[in-house]
Amino acid sequence: MSKIKWSFLSAILFMTVGISQDLPTDYLPADFHKDRRDAVKAKLPPNTAVVLFANAERNRANDVDYVYHQDPNFYYLTGYKEPNAVLILFSEMQTDASGNTFDEIFYVQERNARAEQWTGKRLGVEGAKEKLGFNMVFNGSEFENFPLDFTLFDHVSFVDFQNDYRDKPGTADLFDLVKTFKVKANYPADYNPIRNQLYKRIAETSATNSDEVAETIQRYMERYPELQEDDLLNDFVEANSEDIRDEIKNKVLVVQRSSNLDSSILPSVMAELRQDKTPEELKLLKKAIEISAVGQIEVMKAMHPNMSETEIQGVHEYVYKKYGAEYEGYPSIVGGGHNGCILHYIENNKTKVGDDLVLMDLGAEYHGYTADVTRTIPANGKFSPEQKAIYDIVYDAQEAGIAASVVGASFGEPHKAALEVVTQGLLDLGIIKDAKEARTYFPHGTSHYLGLDVHDAGTYQAFKPNQVITVEPGIYIPENSDCDEKWWGIAVRIEDDILITEEGPVNLSGMAPRTTEAIEEVMKQPSPLDSFKLPKLD
Repeated sequence: MSKIKWSFLSAILFMTVGISQDLPTDYLPADFHKDRRDAVKAKLPPNTAVVLFANAERNRANDVDYVYHQDPNFYYLTGYKEPNAVLILFSEMQTDASGNTFDEIFYVQERNARAEQWTGKRLGVEGAKEKLGFNMVFNGSEFENFPLDFTLFDHVSFVDFQNDYRDKPGTADLFDLVKTFKVKANYPADYNPIRNQLYKRIAETSATNSDEVAETIQRYMERYPELQEDDLLNDFVEANSEDIRDEIKNKVLVVQRSSNLDSSILPSVMAELRQDKTPEELKLLKKAIEISAVGQIEVMKAMHPNMSETEIQGVHEYVYKKYGAEYEGYPSIVGGGHNGCILHYIENNKTKVGDDLVLMDLGAEYHGYTADVTRTIPANGKFSPEQKAIYDIVYDAQEAGIAASVVGASFGEPHKAALEVVTQGLLDLGIIKDAKEARTYFPHGTSHYLGLDVHDAGTYQAFKPNQVITVEPGIYIPENSDCDEKWWGIAVRIEDDILITEEGPVNLSGMAPRTTEAIEEVMKQPSPLDSFKLPKLD
């Protein structure tokens, strides 16, 4: 009797989760993901297998998990939003025992009516075929027994994973998939992906750049103490002649040939592909950016001295949700006064912003693509003379950085241009006495790529069309700084998302006012929240 009841329940549940719902229709199409997979295969060395795992699930407490977010590379290549999956790509067509040919295999989590009642519908094998366009799809539990010998490939490439532990109970989950891969690939217990990448740098070293490579390796050794125990790395850094470095290079090549595992190929390929946005990507990215810009505008209208940082954050994020953005691209930063001097301030717990400047660095994530837009505004609606002086320097620096964001320019040009303006501005105000001191008040870079990650993958080479970067100079003057006290607590960052085109840079977030005059004018406008009142609570 219990079996009959469970069979009936299963049928009902599968019918329920299969019912068509009113869902967004502007996700990336399956053809996009297929095209990206084909692009990866085309860039692989001969006889290469690529293995890519979905992001791990993480438990927050008891039966509550952290909100799941797919690995950006995995989503880029599959469109799959669920955990417990692995994608395998091949540089050439493979043939199984039955004569079937394939150049990709997709393992997904199995349909399970009881689990889906709690956590939502799973695509399963058939769903991955129908919705995502895969041909060769299996349940994750079949990975272990699939006759795939990774030792036959010249290269087995993967993105370094730190997800090979079980955070919650289950079978055929990510833990099992990673474990199976390690067995199939003869994964050494002491494999170090960072060391592997440094070995590759040594193998590709020439006499003209060996000193630079040695300096890079030394920095990594300082950052990762475990690398200091590696004799080859130590010897390369300490070598005092090119002949010695050539000897070490030959030893490294021998080590590399002893294993086909390589965690450097796939990240390099993905960086090259993801930095150049397709028309489909630009459509979603522009929407995420425009949503974020509207959020800045609405906060400008709603802002008043009695608002808390949390309330300001809430207004931004409400706008995001109103437009259908699923997530924030990163933890929202809302810093009033001295809090704005903390670059990655996310507590947002100041109860009243008062007459301070409020630095707001936020970005909506829409269908996987995230914006990154920062505005700094006076909570009382009017910049003080000191606030305006600092703000105008940052604005001029940003203008210089945007102007430098042109096809063919090196990635560092926007920062160079912005830093020059900031340095001169601080000198003119007497805040610094030597140009070298500018980095005290402008401690970060000016640009990064933007896309599926807020700090998106890229090669950081010369700009090409259809790349999107941020331009975000800033000045931060914390309490007890070595300058006149009147400057203390002023923090300004202006950040916009810039599309590189043949015709010049395009500010995709420019609809959010940037000048002091424009900001003050918008802040005079009424807000729909002006009349929004909630009851007082004890």
